Formats: sequence, structure tokens, C-alpha cells
Amino acid sequence: MSTLAHTVQDSTTMLRRNLKHAVRYPAVSFGSAMMPIMMLLLFVYAFGESMGASMGGGRDAYLDYLTPGILIMGVASGSMSTSIAVCSDMTEGIINRFRTMNIVRSSFMTGHVLGSMIQTLVSLVLVVGVALALGFRSDASALEWLAAAGLVSGIAFAITWLSAALGLISKTVESASNKPLLVQFLPFLGSAFAPAESMSPGLRWFAEHQPFTPMTETLRGLLTGSAIGNSGWISLAWCVGVALIGYFWSRSLFNGTTKR
Repeated sequence: MSTLAHTVQDSTTMLRRNLKHAVRYPAVSFGSAMMPIMMLLLFVYAFGESMGASMGGGRDAYLDYLTPGILIMGVASGSMSTSIAVCSDMTEGIINRFRTMNIVRSSFMTGHVLGSMIQTLVSLVLVVGVALALGFRSDASALEWLAAAGLVSGIAFAITWLSAALGLISKTVESASNKPLLVQFLPFLGSAFAPAESMSPGLRWFAEHQPFTPMTETLRGLLTGSAIGNSGWISLAWCVGVALIGYFWSRSLFNGTTKR
């Protein structure tokens, strides 16, 4: 068997292992969907009328504005489960068993990343379903929906690799659950809930120069038909940069912790 075929086979096995864990513990798997759904319900019904009025519309207008930001927030929320899962495997000794087996070392991390990505994307489908039930309507064409799915997948891929690295540097599961909090909090300081133009100067500057704002604006443009501008290219650049940092950081940490 060639090296590539061996890598694919082992990665598939590790992916299947992580998906089985997700099926056995659905509360953990879909817990990342609960926070964005709760925030969607809270902001739509508690602040929807006033926020929509400030945008020249009503609750439905704010729902259309809010939903893309909630989806980005849902991707960020999935980072905690990734970090916890990686840290759990590293601290409970299973990695020592894998070390004695004839498997490709990189397949362990690949299985975690792909498994976490699938769980995150499934949870986002639930969020979209709730948004549609509340009245969210999109003017996007099939191609724009496909582009939106590709963007969300790219963001999930980048954040998952970063979260895996955070799990590797964590000594306990508790610390692994705390380290991704900054990633989860960043969408709140962007344009997910309100336009950056409405913020104070300092916060506006931060919102405009952090990664989740162009990601949110790009997804919002794809789903609602508003202008994207250069946000698309900036979002792709952030995705590539974060993914590379997360990948090489994870690889360095994992190789260092699994040396014989």
C-alpha cells in the first residue's frame, strides 16, 4: 500500500472513531449549536424591534441581518469541543496505545479536525433551520448558497486547527475548555449583532480589523444580496493564515508530545 493510501485509510479510521464518539455523546456534539440558537432567539425577540427600527426596518429586517453573524458565532462555538476532545485523548493515555500501532501519526489530528468540522457544520444546519422557522429569508442563488457553504467550511477548517493546537497545549480538560473563550468572544466584538459604524471609535477600529468582521460581512452579502466589497478576499486571507498557524502549531506540538 502506498504512503498516501495508508494515510487516507488511517485518517478515515480516526474520523470514524471521532464520529462514533459524537453519536454516543450527542449533548457534547450538539452543545455548540445551543449557544448560537439561544443568542438568535434572545436578540430577535428581546432586541429585534428596536434594532430593526434603527436599521430602517422591523424584527424581520434585524433577523436577516443577524442570522449570518449567528452562523459565524456557531463556527466559533465549535472550537471548545475540539479543544476538549484533543486534550482528553492526550491526557487519558489513548495516544500511547496509538503510538504502539502501525498507523500514520498525522492521522490522529486529521481525524479530529475532520470530525469536528462535520459536527460543526451539522450544528449550523440546525441553526439555519431555526432561523428559517423564525422568518429568515435569503435572496441568495444556488451558487451563492454554495459559496456561503464553502466560506463557512473554510472558517471551520481554520478555527478547528487552531482549537486543536489549544487542546494540545492544555494540561487538563478544564483548561482546554477555557482557552478557546477568546475565539468564541471575538464575534461579539465584530459586526455580528450591530454594524461597526454604530460603535465607538476605539471599538469600531477593533471590529473593522479583527478576522470575524469581514467573514460576517462576506457571509451576509452572500445570503442577503448586499455588497461584499473586498471582504471576501480578506476573509479568505484570514482563513488561510489561521489554518496554517493552527496546522503547523498543532504538528509541532503533537510531534513533540509523542516522541518515543
